[in-house]
Amino acid sequence: MPALIVANRTKEWPLPIPNVEIVDAWSYLTKPEYSGRRNVRLYNLCGSYTYQSTGYYVSLLAEARGHKPVPSIITLQDAKSQTMVRLVSDDLDVDIQKALAPIQSDTFTLSVYFGRNTAKRYEQLSRKLFHLFQSPMLRFKFAREDDAWELRSVKVIGASEVPESHWPFVVEAASKHFAGKTVSRPKNSASRYDLAILHDPAEAHPPSDEVALKKFIKAGESLGLQVELIQRDDLPRLLEFDALFIRQTTAVNHYTYRFARKAAGEGLVVIDDPESIARCSNKVYLAELLERHRIPTPRTFVVHRNNADRIEEELGLPCVVKKPDSAFSQGVVKVESQEMLNGHLTDFFGESDLLVAQEFLPTTFDWRIGILDRRPLYACKYFMAHKHWQIINHANAGPRRYGRWETMPVEMAPRKAVALALKSANLIGDGLYGVDVKESNGKFYVIEVNDNPNIESGVEDESLRDELYRRIMEVFLARIERRKAPAGN
Repeated sequence: MPALIVANRTKEWPLPIPNVEIVDAWSYLTKPEYSGRRNVRLYNLCGSYTYQSTGYYVSLLAEARGHKPVPSIITLQDAKSQTMVRLVSDDLDVDIQKALAPIQSDTFTLSVYFGRNTAKRYEQLSRKLFHLFQSPMLRFKFAREDDAWELRSVKVIGASEVPESHWPFVVEAASKHFAGKTVSRPKNSASRYDLAILHDPAEAHPPSDEVALKKFIKAGESLGLQVELIQRDDLPRLLEFDALFIRQTTAVNHYTYRFARKAAGEGLVVIDDPESIARCSNKVYLAELLERHRIPTPRTFVVHRNNADRIEEELGLPCVVKKPDSAFSQGVVKVESQEMLNGHLTDFFGESDLLVAQEFLPTTFDWRIGILDRRPLYACKYFMAHKHWQIINHANAGPRRYGRWETMPVEMAPRKAVALALKSANLIGDGLYGVDVKESNGKFYVIEVNDNPNIESGVEDESLRDELYRRIMEVFLARIERRKAPAGN
């Protein structure tokens, strides 16, 4: 992909770099020769990125032209967001404390040029910050409070703000960066589009096992998609792809959400999209949403410190208490006495101001209805683990840790369960969801809607087999083609 450096004036970039063109901002914005180019990676080094400034328009029009601007508009917005700054400060806390520990003053400014700093001791921190705020030149300000360092602000800077003494290093860092970018991934000549699958090989309970991931790759390639497995450190490479498929357990306060947000902001097709992650990962939100739309659920009570004494009165005992962001049956407890309830409430309120409590409906299995693109995809019975009330018994490390399963064509599952699952998932979006439904005394109740549902070999694919993976890849292909189609078609 050709590289283009855009600055307010070409003389602001002091030395040429092989295979990189330097152009002034006004030429890029106004000359037809630039608007008509394809497959351009653009590095925006303008002096100001404020709303409707020249630098802002360079990134904005680059996106409209199908170019890949660095920084993108979403990166410029993230740099101004104190919420995002706090999230990054928390996420990189260990790296920040380690790198800045020897500093004697209470404030520190770190300049990052193409992912590097002039001092080697800050190299790792600089690289990780660059991964999260992709921009050629960045300035991070830190402050120490109560003996701990915090990131306080992020600024995207232009070429005119680089100190004269830093320029030799900047040119060296840029040269190494572009040298790496010129080595393209080998591309199958039959592949039309590129899809990345984000996964973590070390995850204890991944939503897709290694065999399933290979089947996704095979299915994608049969449709003309080049599919590549990526990991956490590959965030800077997102712009190389047309779509992102997240096959890791997701959470809002986790890098999977930042991958989703970045991909969506850059115009990639993404499942799970950030809205679905935010909505599905919070059980308080789901409880309110399902109640408002009159979706049958077990009796549900949103709990806070001022009404926690009413749980037994509202639901009886035993009941189930859940952390809002619980996953894989963790952070979900069955309480059978007031003493047990009080103990769990003390622990859970230490993490969240709101909790969810539900009546306990004992069943031998839960239905899991897979939904994709607002259509039912598969149906599976997850049976409870041996002598346990959940499908996973985290206290058991042996072979009976998991309950058995039974997957079937959607047409063979109870129609009411499928219809209820579809209605619930459609309240969230048009992505890939797994809706948990309980069947009790002939009635069906939605337990929750999960983004990022399990697709494992020999389990969810037991009925459709390889066709399951193909159907998911077909949705990606159709969405990519719609996004790539010229306007008006």
